[in-house]
Amino acid sequence: MKRLFVWLSRIRYRRGYGVHSPFAFNLITGVIYQRTPYYSYDKLKQLEQQLAPEKDAAWRYEPLRIKRLLFRLANEVKANTIVDVGTLAASSLYLKAARLHAEYNSASSIDNLFLEVDQPIDFLYLHDYRHPQQVAAAFEVCVRRTTQRSLFVVEGIGYSKAMKQLWHEWQTDERVGITFDLYYLGLIFFDTSRIKQHYIVNF
Repeated sequence: MKRLFVWLSRIRYRRGYGVHSPFAFNLITGVIYQRTPYYSYDKLKQLEQQLAPEKDAAWRYEPLRIKRLLFRLANEVKANTIVDVGTLAASSLYLKAARLHAEYNSASSIDNLFLEVDQPIDFLYLHDYRHPQQVAAAFEVCVRRTTQRSLFVVEGIGYSKAMKQLWHEWQTDERVGITFDLYYLGLIFFDTSRIKQHYIVNF
């Protein structure tokens, strides 16, 4: 029911309508709304089901459409370094499969995140929205390692007052470029050579 309410409240922001930036339009229509059945999808679903009995409930908490979007996003930015901060979940399979030769680092919290000195982060998936202070701390550690090609994906930006406040702070951060608000996820790009804009997408 809540998903339907969110979808209806954002209906005018669907499928790139009114978006003039070629970069933003291509991301929305060619990645976020892409429906191409990647060859990996079936294999990933099977692997996820095989591993499920060994995992707890958190392993499969993310909707399939979110996991597949993460796959497409990591693939789109051609990430060589992927950092996954939050409770280990099935989305980790999708991130690894998207970029088979990328270096993948996972951490259940910022305290467990260990990176090589000066290692840049091309792709960050930050999914610990129930602990906004931890999310903020992880962002600050990782933002120091961004390049113009970096993409941060943050789960739950619309789920609580604290997460909404963090999202607003990041949008106004001078280090941040273009952002996309999907309600369930926030996408943050760091190419500040592009005009800073903030888009709402009905996903």
